[in-house]
Amino acid sequence: MKRLGMERLKRVSFKALFASVLSLSFAASSLAAETPNLDKLNERGTLRVGMSTFVPWAMRDKQGDLIGFEIDVAKRLAEDSGWKVEFVPTAWDGIIPALLAQKFDVIIGGMSITPERSKSVLFTSPYSHSGVQIAASKELAEGFSELSDFDSRRVKIAARRGAFTVQVARETFPKAKILQFDDDAQAFQEVLNGNAHAVIASSPKPEHEAVKNSDKLFIPFTERLSKGNEAFAVRLGEEDKAAFFNVWIKARTEDGWLKERYEYWFSTLDWQDQIASGQ
Repeated sequence: MKRLGMERLKRVSFKALFASVLSLSFAASSLAAETPNLDKLNERGTLRVGMSTFVPWAMRDKQGDLIGFEIDVAKRLAEDSGWKVEFVPTAWDGIIPALLAQKFDVIIGGMSITPERSKSVLFTSPYSHSGVQIAASKELAEGFSELSDFDSRRVKIAARRGAFTVQVARETFPKAKILQFDDDAQAFQEVLNGNAHAVIASSPKPEHEAVKNSDKLFIPFTERLSKGNEAFAVRLGEEDKAAFFNVWIKARTEDGWLKERYEYWFSTLDWQDQIASGQ
């Protein structure tokens, strides 16, 4: 069978699987088996995705095209579902109002689930888990491999002033001295200059800086200090659409595709030569 035929068969099989799982889900929960929001999307045949550019979630390559983790996710979701995909770049502070105004069908933009946001939008199951990580000095923190190694009055940890990372640093390492700086760049430079044992920041900054400065920095822990939960967001009342997306997230989680794509964009810099300067 030709490759094109196989790909078409794969998309059809995914749609059939999603439809059957949805029907069982709705029947089990005694909800109506109707899927009006999903039907509209299928009729249009194009998934409109709201997103904001933020490295490495979504960014422009040297040709001006969108690339990044979220772009891969949205494209694969559309491909598996037999849809085309249209990206709608939107300022982050206005992305929820734009969703509610029906500017697009779904937010796929690294949006963390929070109680406040849940008042306005319906979240799917998480599809990624970012969070807060620590990068340590190979010189000052040599041999440090346990949380207790950093929890000492002799240890200095840098972080960006006013960020959530400061709270994580204080809760995780209450004995350490927390040095606060106006931005992440200054915090990392303090460690590179040998003036602090480690720096705490939101992923993937620590991972990327450890790759770029492998002679001076290392990541002491495989698990992040704080774990986030990012999900798709749709409008309240669109349970059929959210359920459909949940089936896809479960399938791509179980086969390892989401993890593989996440690791590529967040734990390596193999993609860096693709992006335009200034990002």
